[in-house]
Amino acid sequence: MSKRDGKILSLSGMSVSSAEIGELSDYFKANPDRGMHGIGFSAYEEGQKPGDELSLAQVQRRMTIIKPYVQWVRSFSCIQGNELIPKVARQQGLQTLVGAWLGTDEEKNELEIEALIKLAQDGYVDVAAVGNEVMYRDDLTEAQLIDYIRRFKVAAPGVPVGYVDAYYEFEDRPAITEICDVILAN
Repeated sequence: MSKRDGKILSLSGMSVSSAEIGELSDYFKANPDRGMHGIGFSAYEEGQKPGDELSLAQVQRRMTIIKPYVQWVRSFSCIQGNELIPKVARQQGLQTLVGAWLGTDEEKNELEIEALIKLAQDGYVDVAAVGNEVMYRDDLTEAQLIDYIRRFKVAAPGVPVGYVDAYYEFEDRPAITEICDVILAN
């Protein structure tokens, strides 16, 4: 949650409206020492972009950097080397929220959902996110998204599954809210 009027930092709850620069600097310098619960993880390096293939070495290298500061990592895709993220996270003792990136390309959606199911069946997924803002972007119909979520639930029983979108999409789409084990609101 972010709030402009009171200038509340969403993750810290700290009011910045009357804070001095030195106070803010001290706060943010101390945060890495305290750590954080989890982080949205990207293994892309300079010059790379989504769609480029990730290597095991770069996933390991980048995961090692954040490991001392987090307990969970969230990944956004299960193909093109992103499937390595939950495996490396698990090897390093971290919990995983693993996402399948769905969009308008049905072929790619199939690769994503099948890879997410395989990762879950192999024990690398603590929480699954089937889709990210596909309602907001109008990439899929509500029925298509529900079918993907249902398919995951049948193939990987016992693994909590949710969908990621703006909070109001869950209010406006009770069928999606109902099928999700966890609500993952942006």
